[in-house]
Amino acid sequence: MRSTNTHVRTAGKSLLGTTFLITGTALIMAACSSPPPLPKMHSQDRLPQAVMVPAGNSVALETRATGILNYECKPTAAGPYGWVLVSPQAKLLDRTGKDVVAYSGPPATFKHIDGSSVVGTQISVAPNGDYTLPLQLSRAEPSKGTGALQGISFIQRVNTQGGVEKTKPCAASNNGEKLTLPYQADYVFWRQG
Repeated sequence: MRSTNTHVRTAGKSLLGTTFLITGTALIMAACSSPPPLPKMHSQDRLPQAVMVPAGNSVALETRATGILNYECKPTAAGPYGWVLVSPQAKLLDRTGKDVVAYSGPPATFKHIDGSSVVGTQISVAPNGDYTLPLQLSRAEPSKGTGALQGISFIQRVNTQGGVEKTKPCAASNNGEKLTLPYQADYVFWRQG
């Protein structure tokens, strides 16, 4: 009898061990076959108050821009001469790395590959270093066309790098001189609701 009980216990332990092994293997295979999670959505937690989007809006599209800013030395309202932005040119990639929006201006115009577009009007800025574009909050003008940029309420420019020249003088002696600078930034498009 002892021998039979020992064989039953051994068989039961073996069956239980096999069941755990199969179940564990299936769970590991399922976890490995599912796509990795997307990066965390944009957060305003560490942004200056001046460029925060008001409550009641949610992120509609997050993009990363790489492009150039074309400047010209000319008289300005703020002082005798300064480097004035003549035209930005950038391609904006979505969270998957797909080129989805073209940025040009002035005025700041964003055109999505689906045909929708929006124009941004600057509301406020916050400094982000001496040689880096400031962070920016823009109000979106009503968009044209239906698609991803339809109904956009605000556009944020954050995580800026480059785009500002402070070492090259701009004065009457080089009035009209042109300057092109590379820059990077994230543009976050918000929609009310």
